[in-house]
Amino acid sequence: MHEHVTDPFVKAAKREGYRSRAAYKLLEIDKRNNLFKPGMLVADLGASPGGWSQIAKEQMGPAGRVIAIDLLPMEAIPGVEFIQADFSTDSGLNELLALSGGKQFDVVISDMAPNISGISISDQARAMALAELALEFTFDHLKPRGDFLVKLFQGEGFDAFMVQARQHFEKVAVRKPEASRDRSNEVYLLGMGKKA
Repeated sequence: MHEHVTDPFVKAAKREGYRSRAAYKLLEIDKRNNLFKPGMLVADLGASPGGWSQIAKEQMGPAGRVIAIDLLPMEAIPGVEFIQADFSTDSGLNELLALSGGKQFDVVISDMAPNISGISISDQARAMALAELALEFTFDHLKPRGDFLVKLFQGEGFDAFMVQARQHFEKVAVRKPEASRDRSNEVYLLGMGKKA
């Protein structure tokens, strides 16, 4: 708790009105890779509490659209359309596609993580399963040449996920933003230029 309260990114998020310290992870990756451009359509999978949706919307300005989806509730963010549902179910996916007008997304982002049980092998498997669901979503719903950013944890299944991502994207990079805690095995995989 003390680490969280004294964390400089937690303090900055409070000061600057971001929902979570995770906002700074996306800000740093966007600064380096220029993910968001005005007029884009972005899907934020597992969006709650909304830090990533805030950044995506902010970076694109009024012309861009962010459609956020999560099982958990999320307080409204100006200019962000939110669906409380599971994107991996037919009903959740149908709601998402109804809002997008059936259009493919320019960028798909996902900062999802499972509820941690403390049993590392099981937590790792569940985290990888969420990342796989997000990757599968891009197969049909991300535009050719579109970009994909997803949270991963290094461990069992990580290398296989990298191989799979390389089959679907022109370029794959791993990012460890400054706002990620040093002791965490959390990294972000960035797939750039979805292959047609």
